Formats: sequence, structure tokens, C-alpha cells
Amino acid sequence: MARRFQPLLASRRFELLPLQTPGLAETLHLAKSELLAEMRVLRPDGKWFGGADALLEIARDFWWAWPLRQLGRIPAIRRVLHAGYRWIARNRSCGTGGAAAPPYRSAVVRRIRFVDFLPLLILPLTALLLKGRLAGWVFMWAMAFALYWGCKWLTYREAIRRGLRPGPGRAAAYLLAWPGMDGAGFLDTHKVPTKPNRAEWAFAAAKMCTGVIILWFIAQLLLPGHPLVAGWTGMIGVVFILHFGLFHLLSLFWRRAGIEATPVMQNPLLATSLAAFWGRHWNTAFNELAFRYTFRPLRRITTPVTAMLLVFGLSGLIHELVISLPAGGGYGLPTIYFLIQGFGTVVERSRFGRALGLGEGRRGWFFTLIITVAPVVLLFHPPFITHIILPMLTAIGAT
Repeated sequence: MARRFQPLLASRRFELLPLQTPGLAETLHLAKSELLAEMRVLRPDGKWFGGADALLEIARDFWWAWPLRQLGRIPAIRRVLHAGYRWIARNRSCGTGGAAAPPYRSAVVRRIRFVDFLPLLILPLTALLLKGRLAGWVFMWAMAFALYWGCKWLTYREAIRRGLRPGPGRAAAYLLAWPGMDGAGFLDTHKVPTKPNRAEWAFAAAKMCTGVIILWFIAQLLLPGHPLVAGWTGMIGVVFILHFGLFHLLSLFWRRAGIEATPVMQNPLLATSLAAFWGRHWNTAFNELAFRYTFRPLRRITTPVTAMLLVFGLSGLIHELVISLPAGGGYGLPTIYFLIQGFGTVVERSRFGRALGLGEGRRGWFFTLIITVAPVVLLFHPPFITHIILPMLTAIGAT
């Protein structure tokens, strides 16, 4: 990577030196054991930056890196950049000064990982540049699709690294016509699912029709007297049409074609615990991502409870990008909502919660319903309904 970027950096008068250069440890006032931990940027005045801070310092010299510099000023984003850099540094094969594999092979592995995550960085930043140039509800969809496609590419590349070699048709189908994130299942030509029956087709179509009725008929009846209620109603209609209806129909279509495509929504009303609701019943596409790329790595360095709370916190931050940022208000409320879900899960699994039966049966079902529904106004707060949902309903002719 140093050789690849050397001409670009040289154009901005950066000189690249190996960290093992004699005298460099003394110049940076670092012990030799610390020297190879991360890259460094040394300025002419003697001040130096390391790791993610070094990347942000380099970004100052390139106009197209302006979004990264602005995001780097946000403390929470800066911490994420530092954590990401440390993770990459820990997992590179030459971190101790020696290589377990041939140098060219290890360089290729690192380059593939960088390519895997690159869309997840570039696409949301590109969407962010459009803020203020698009209607709020259009920007919301732009940000949602940017995050979605970034994650989609990440799971596709993971499946390829596992040795799957799908044809161009199946690869395009996974990337463009299936909302799930189980690339290993969808792209595996050896997996043959059970063909869906007529009852499941009818159930999916009924949910789709229910969403249409809610969106284009019931929501209109509530206007103009009750705009917030109408907005909420229209939003529920959209969820029925997309998440419960269209996504289920797509699952049926692909399973009918002989491709493994597990429904994204798995009967959330049947969940008898918070852990089951968020882990197995609601939006399994995001849950698969959160487990593989957040919970599992965090579990190696902290306790399961802390890792779980961090995952819920990350879910809140992602929803801030899609809900609060387009709405221009309600910042922090979606994060609070998901932290409530996390702490509710902790209570559910505690000795006190188990004694009360909060994780099973009828009591577990009521506890899950209360914790997920009662604070939902924090997730879809009034600024979001007023500034995003209602204008969107007007634009699509639903109000």
C-alpha cells in the first residue's frame, strides 16, 4: 500500500520512510517495541501523529478528503476510527516486524479487506454530501441505501473469501434483488431450500395488501386533523409493504427458484423474550451483520453483556444517521431507545428477570411488547414524523 500511494503522497510533498529507519525511534521518542504499532506522520515542526490521527492529518492535504476530516472532528466518530485502525493493526500479518506469510500474499489479504469495507465508508459520505440538496425524505432514503449497499458488498465479499464462486446471475440477484445479508446461504449453489406452499404466498400477499390499505386509505382519513397520528399510520403502512410484504414475497420467489433466502422478518409478534425478538425475529438481515462484525469481535476483548450493549448503541447511531440526521432534530433519542432495549435484555437475563419469568412464556411476551413498543416514540420521534414522513406521504400521494 505504501508503494501504491507513494506517487499520490509525493505530490503533496510527503516522504515515505520505513519505521525501521535508523534514528527514527529517537526522533519520535518511542521505544523500538512501540515503533511498529501504527503508522506515523512527522511534521516539519517535530509534531507527529499516529494511527487514525495520522490518516486525518494526511487528509488535510487533499480536498476530496474533506468529509473524512469533518467526521473526524466528531468525538464519537473519531473513537470509531481509532478502534477500526487498531483492529486492522492487530489483524495484519506483519504487525510484529515479521511475516507469517510471504509479503505479497499478506499485502493482497490486507488490500481485499480494505476493498471490502471501502463502500461502507464512501457511500454514506457521498450521501452526506447531498444533505441540503435533496428533500429530507429523499436524503433519508439515500443514506439508508448507502448503508445498505455498503453492508451488502461486505457480506458478498465475505462469501467470496469463504470460497463460494457464484455465477454472475446469482451474484447480481444477491446484490440487487434480495434484502437479506446471508451471502453464504444465498450464493451457495449446493443449498436447496424447501419450496414454499400456497398458504405462505397468500399470507405474504395479505400483508402487502394490508400495508397498501393502511398507507393510501387509513392515513388519509386522519388528515388534516391529526398529522402526527397520520404520519405514524403511514409509516406503519410502509413497514407492512416493504418489510412484511415485499421482502417476504421476494423470499418466496427465490426459494421457489431453488435459492436459499430466509425471510428477513420472522414473526416478531411470536417472540417471548427481548433477546429472541432482536436476535431471531426482527430484521434478521441487520442482526446477522451485528453479530458477525460487531458482537463477535467485541466479545473477544470484553464481556458478553458489554459487547451486547455496544451493539445496541451502534444500532442507535446507525438509526441516528437515517432518522435524526435527515429530520434535523431528535438527536440522541434513537440511541436512547436502543440502549433501553439493551438494558431490558440485561434485566431479562438477570437472576431477577429469570425469577419473574421475563424471558419466556406469556410474561416474556408482555415484557417484550412493553419494552419495544412503549418507548418507540424515541425511535421515530416527532421531528422525523413531521419533517420526513409527512412530506414523503404527500410526495407519493398517500395524503
